[in-house]
Amino acid sequence: MNCKLEKTENANEVKFEITVEAAKFEDAMKKVYFKSAKYFNIPGFRKGKAPMQIVEKYYGPEIFYEDAFNEVAQEALEEAVEENKLDVVSRPEVDVKQMEKGKDLIFTVVMQTKPEAEVSKYKGIEIKKVEYNVTDEDVEHELHHMQEHNSRLISVDDRAVESGDTTTIDFEGSVDGVPFEGGKAENYDLEIGSNTFIPGFEDQIIGMKIDEEKDVKVKFPEEYFSKELAGKDAVFKVKLHEIKKKELPELDDEFAKDVSEFDTLDELKADIKAKQEKQNEEKAKYETQDAVIKALCEKTKVEIPSGMVEMEVENMLKDFEQRLAYQGLNLEQYFKMMGKTEEEVKKEYEPQAIEGIKSRLALEAVIKAEKIEATDKEVEDKMKEMAKNYGKENDEEFLKNENVRNYIKQGLESEKAIDFLVKNAKIK
Repeated sequence: MNCKLEKTENANEVKFEITVEAAKFEDAMKKVYFKSAKYFNIPGFRKGKAPMQIVEKYYGPEIFYEDAFNEVAQEALEEAVEENKLDVVSRPEVDVKQMEKGKDLIFTVVMQTKPEAEVSKYKGIEIKKVEYNVTDEDVEHELHHMQEHNSRLISVDDRAVESGDTTTIDFEGSVDGVPFEGGKAENYDLEIGSNTFIPGFEDQIIGMKIDEEKDVKVKFPEEYFSKELAGKDAVFKVKLHEIKKKELPELDDEFAKDVSEFDTLDELKADIKAKQEKQNEEKAKYETQDAVIKALCEKTKVEIPSGMVEMEVENMLKDFEQRLAYQGLNLEQYFKMMGKTEEEVKKEYEPQAIEGIKSRLALEAVIKAEKIEATDKEVEDKMKEMAKNYGKENDEEFLKNENVRNYIKQGLESEKAIDFLVKNAKIK
């Protein structure tokens, strides 16, 4: 194999011209023939038994070109990238210059490489102090939430629906007299004031009595996820079956005993406050880190290759697809629900992708400048922790996986770099 490397006029872009010897390309064609021979049905020969020369004469030698190219090109490209110590961040753009039986295979490959960020004056970054105090109102709010969680519903039949009640209703919605998909349910429990239905729906249930029927008229929001219904007037035929009111437990020592390991309400309040203070400390810590990274990016100069952004967006979309799967949805369904194309969603992801890439490159520049390293022991301990979390404590393949190891190492070094920046920041 022969490889010529040149820089293109575009920043962080290289071009390979790769030549694979005719003999090697011929060997690849033979491999392809032996793999696919069983599929060829040529008159005068049993299926799969026709010699390679006969197959080529019958179909033309081009029949093997594409697969033979894939056989040698990937290996040649990987070798070229490794030889030149390149960090590739885009898919290769391949252009075949010569592909013919008996001749050298010649093709060019254009790829984008990882850029290096220039960061200036990253020590002494000025940021505002982030601090959150726990108030008595915060503690009372949490206590009320615990009350709500431990409440019970009691049926009432001597009055109409009030705000805060939980109602059991049948409903069927229609637009211009035509029922629409998903607009019908029976014995549906709806808490009045939860704002889970279309604006205006729950308000019109207030005042209804048991067994009463009513036409509820609403207008779907303009930004409603279903384009077929967005901005449309609708009528819901509603029947009320049951009214239930919420009964809250008393806030006293007995309540504290029932919902916690404490004997008194004062002890429970103290515990709530301590936990909220810890949460606030963590919140302030992460917001401080985010502020430092944002300020760092403002001091960073880097030209991010388009291919790097595209791959980042693809990875983001894959992560999103996995999250959707837990909800029983796929991307196609999501695009349909949102009334958007895949390309439109990708476009929306781009600013976030660019921000994430710039942050990583900026931190890498700090890591390099400050010679920040994660020790083998730190990496090993983190790998064991990760293995335990994923139930892979005895998975030797996982524990020895270099890709996982490198990922963890980069993560630890990034954490150290962020700690370094915060420590050296001017917090006012």
